[in-house]
Amino acid sequence: MRNVAINTVHKSVVRVALATAFILLLPLLAMQFTDEVVWDLADFAVAGALLIGAGLTYELAARKAGNIAYRAAIGVALMAALLLFWVNGAVGIIGDARNDANMLYLGVLVVGIIGGFIPRFQPRGMAIALFATAAAQVLVAVIALIADLGTSGPIWPRDIMLATGFFTALWIGSAWLFRHAAHGLEP
Repeated sequence: MRNVAINTVHKSVVRVALATAFILLLPLLAMQFTDEVVWDLADFAVAGALLIGAGLTYELAARKAGNIAYRAAIGVALMAALLLFWVNGAVGIIGDARNDANMLYLGVLVVGIIGGFIPRFQPRGMAIALFATAAAQVLVAVIALIADLGTSGPIWPRDIMLATGFFTALWIGSAWLFRHAAHGLEP
């Protein structure tokens, strides 16, 4: 029985490592054909760590999940968190990546993380946590717009509004999937 568990973990780690390597090949290839993509070793290391972390978290959560709705909800939530962190760190949402106001988005991620631990990742509690995360996402946008944060951005305030709509939709979609998982329904 122990060998089966070790084999399963090994397969999960290999699967995540291969997926990460494939994804990291995309910017590496792009760098060969355009000057628009300029990554250094640190960029690849951070991206690799984020992808491996998200992938292993998904594998662990999916193994414990009882239904497809829960696995899909975890996948959407992890994708949203990864994208929010990545986009915010790479180019920034409020103004550019150097704007300190972008740190507000870490609060959005903290709401989601703490919100997941409180109900011990049970679907009903996770649905509430993801709705709260969506509310935090909107709150950051409201603060940024009222305080005129990021006005130096080329498409301010549209950039904040588009990013907020996109990420809020992902958080709400994940919450909806968790609600379905809590009721034992498939989406």
